[in-house]
Amino acid sequence: MSVRVLAPGALTTVQDGGRRASRALGVGCSGALDPHAAAIANLLVGNAADAAVLEITLAGPRLQFDTAARIAICGAQVDTRADDTPIPGWRPIGVPAGTRLSIGACRDGARAWLAIAGGFQVDPVLGSRSADLRGGFGGVGGRALIAGDVLEADAAGVDRLQVARWWVEPTPEFGRAGTAAVVRVLPGRDATEPADALCAREWRVAADSNRQGLRLQGEAVRAADDAERISEPVAPGTLQLPPDGQPIVLLADAQTHGGYPRIGHAIRADWARLAQLRPGDRLRFVPCSHDEAAQARREQAQRLARIAIAIQARRGMS
Repeated sequence: MSVRVLAPGALTTVQDGGRRASRALGVGCSGALDPHAAAIANLLVGNAADAAVLEITLAGPRLQFDTAARIAICGAQVDTRADDTPIPGWRPIGVPAGTRLSIGACRDGARAWLAIAGGFQVDPVLGSRSADLRGGFGGVGGRALIAGDVLEADAAGVDRLQVARWWVEPTPEFGRAGTAAVVRVLPGRDATEPADALCAREWRVAADSNRQGLRLQGEAVRAADDAERISEPVAPGTLQLPPDGQPIVLLADAQTHGGYPRIGHAIRADWARLAQLRPGDRLRFVPCSHDEAAQARREQAQRLARIAIAIQARRGMS
């Protein structure tokens, strides 16, 4: 089946679980900025957790389905309509052939993920279908979607609009409007005084943030050591400290090496919170131990496993 892009939205890209085995080649991971929400969307439609989805940033696309399909949208709350019918998120939805799906603005976060049964079938590059916007490869031509693009997926055999009566509860990253997001950090190799200052301040997300990283604004942090550094490995989650004292939190499209001091690392379990921050949002960091980070990751994995079991049971009864 085919899905035609009528309007692309603010920034819509194809993403999956990312290309984890290519960093030694100097190639970043890419992939969904919130792998947890993307995985739930995939599980709702019967896909593998890391199948290719559409990542929607700030405002979504308008799509037309030439045949019937089963979809799910997870992440930030968005106003979504199948033709003139409002449809909710966090549950599987069947749309008939000819449906025009309109996805509006993200209301309680920055991003949402649209999964379709069978996954979006673009050619994989280095083991992943994710678009790398910095490198210009993967996804659809290594770029965001544009009007006229056509995406292929497996048909789901739905002949009418079907909205499941059951749903998955949104993940804890949502519903925090008006409060500063709290992200736990491990100490970085260059963390001494800057790490203390990092956690003592509240930060705002700058307008020039993107999938490569969140640029933060606040009272400047001074590096403990101003000596020039050689370029060293960095990864998604790394907190870098440029000379202006305004930290950068690296995200999925991060480079593989950098020369700024590394003053901390946002734990993987909190990447979902980073993914939902938009320009002007507030952010606080709190210290975290390696044991606490590992426990948070286990709890997140266990929740996803419970959701997968519950979805499978529901699908078996339907």
